[in-house]
Amino acid sequence: MFDLIWIPALGLLGMVIALLIYLKVLTYPQGNEKMQEIGEEVRKGAMVFLKREYSIIFIFMVAMFLVLSAFISIYTAFAFVCGAVCSLAAGFFGLQASTRSGNRACQGAVEGGASKALLIAFLGGSVMGISVAALGVIGLGLFFIFTQNSVIINGFAMGASSVALFARVGGGIYTKSADVGADLVGKLEAGIPEDDPRNPGVIADNVGDNVGDTAGMGADLFESYVGSVVAAIAIGSTGAVFASAFQLMLYPIILITLGLLASLAGIFSMNIFKRINPQTALRSSTYVAGLIFIIGAYFVSLNMLGRVNEFWAVITGLFCGVLIGVESEYFTSGRPVREIAQNAQSGAAPAIISGLASGFKSTILPILTLGAAVLLAYKFSGLYGIALSGVGMLATIGIVMSTDSYGPIADNAGGCAEMAGLGDSVRKVTDKLDSLGNTTAAIGKGFAIGSAALTALALFAAFQQAVGLKVIDLASPLTVVGLFIGAAMPLLIAALTMEAVGRAAYKMVNEIRRQFREIKGLMEGTAKPDTAKCVDIATKGALREMILPGISALIVPIAVGLLLGMQALGGFLAGATVSGVLFGIFMSNAGGAFDNAKKWIEEGNLGGKGTPTHAAAVVGDTLGDPMKDTSGPAMNILIKLMAVVSLVFAPMFVVYTPIVTEFLRSLFLREGEGNKRVEGELEGFYESLNIIWFPATEVFYR
Repeated sequence: MFDLIWIPALGLLGMVIALLIYLKVLTYPQGNEKMQEIGEEVRKGAMVFLKREYSIIFIFMVAMFLVLSAFISIYTAFAFVCGAVCSLAAGFFGLQASTRSGNRACQGAVEGGASKALLIAFLGGSVMGISVAALGVIGLGLFFIFTQNSVIINGFAMGASSVALFARVGGGIYTKSADVGADLVGKLEAGIPEDDPRNPGVIADNVGDNVGDTAGMGADLFESYVGSVVAAIAIGSTGAVFASAFQLMLYPIILITLGLLASLAGIFSMNIFKRINPQTALRSSTYVAGLIFIIGAYFVSLNMLGRVNEFWAVITGLFCGVLIGVESEYFTSGRPVREIAQNAQSGAAPAIISGLASGFKSTILPILTLGAAVLLAYKFSGLYGIALSGVGMLATIGIVMSTDSYGPIADNAGGCAEMAGLGDSVRKVTDKLDSLGNTTAAIGKGFAIGSAALTALALFAAFQQAVGLKVIDLASPLTVVGLFIGAAMPLLIAALTMEAVGRAAYKMVNEIRRQFREIKGLMEGTAKPDTAKCVDIATKGALREMILPGISALIVPIAVGLLLGMQALGGFLAGATVSGVLFGIFMSNAGGAFDNAKKWIEEGNLGGKGTPTHAAAVVGDTLGDPMKDTSGPAMNILIKLMAVVSLVFAPMFVVYTPIVTEFLRSLFLREGEGNKRVEGELEGFYESLNIIWFPATEVFYR
């Protein structure tokens, strides 16, 4: 087994390369004194938020470690902590790089135009991309080498998923409360440009771009990445005719190691493409990584498994991710965006109606694409093939995350240009890169939600194997109840996160209004705003509001499993997966379309800035912001987290659900002849745990 130590060694090499790229970014000029001051304010604000957020997550990690140690095993608990720590580390490394890259990318736009700014922003984002891929290879590689136990490795995935939900929701609430407050008061009420230095909420807004779209998104995709591999390991652990369990468990780990190397090649290829159109450059570097991965995966499949069925399942997932990305790109940067902008000429309401309709339509093609991918992957290699398609979709996460993390850096560069007063020529360059960043973010979210659907299906299959649940019986009332509860969970989390943004934004709006009203000379530019106060409001609001959604996603599946049984929990996971995928795609794409419609108008179309059309588009963007950056991205984490929690706690369900069932039975049933029918049915339940019923509920139905 120790001859496989080269796998985590390559992951460690990836981390060294990420460090070298980070040091390279630091060598670029930071700009003038004002630009350096802005960059330092953003960095300090982001680090304050991260420190407070991580302190809360640490308490949660300790609590879950104790629970897992008591009810599952100390080894699974240790794996949980390691998965959580890797996720936190990826967020920390990425945030350090992104907050130090914004003003440097801005100075790059001053010195070398779009090509140099693009390169700096991309290199800054690649630190996060490489870190996510490398930490996944290190963690999964080490746990496989030392345990080869899928139950223990499941804990690693749960740790990554738990932290991801907290990080994504917390960062999303922060960034959108600051963004909404700064836009509503600054643009609409005060009539000043976006990122104007007089606006007290601008620094908080720039901090939010980093904590939400870099640290939050990094934890999100790390969780997707790890979850897809763990699902394949769990299913592969049962073995197959054509290969041993060892080979099937090792295969996805080899694939992501290959994906890391391919991503590094794609990142380095940016030096060749940097002088062409920015969108083409980013796409070309992604294609380079994908092509290298495809060639390598073919030979790995042939040599390891002796056939290429699994290779085709992997390729199915890879192309599914590309197609979903293209479909997301169309709805967030194509004709639907211009239609929203044109409807804004009639006011905010028509623009919002158009944007919501576009978001609903944007779900159709991705769902059909996912359906085709599931059918093809299953045809090639059964449930294992479905899991591998999720691995294939995210195997080159290093390059996918790099292009995604580029977005918030470009956004920060634009804010720096405005606050430092660098002029329209520089701002046009940064705005162009920022608009592209919205598109790459939408593509990244498409990959995330697509992989979430495939991974959740694979995790569900692994859960079925763990508890011996062969079929989900839709004729059972309990299954239907679980289905409804599961389908409602994404709506609950969406409601909690949207309300959280609303409450935090309300406080932010009032604070910005107060400063404009009470600080003399602020509008004239002779006085400085109290930006620290806005940062503090956004931080406290986000951290307070992220707790309930995170805890709910952990407690509800455990409660359903213990109280209603495995049939109900199976229905719960199915309902949550379908509902979560649809809502995730809808909200992410609708929000992206609203944002780019506003930016299209700001480029000078339909009258440009300061017109009623622009004001209507800003209102639409205000609605879209929490949809695309808070509630929407939370969906894909939610469905995988609930699936992996069910999988990790499966041993506990097998042991404790009968005890809970017996206790509840004793509460509802009394001694007597009338109970013999139920008693007889319980005998089969205790003999076989394939299907777990809740007898007390059965009595009510009869």
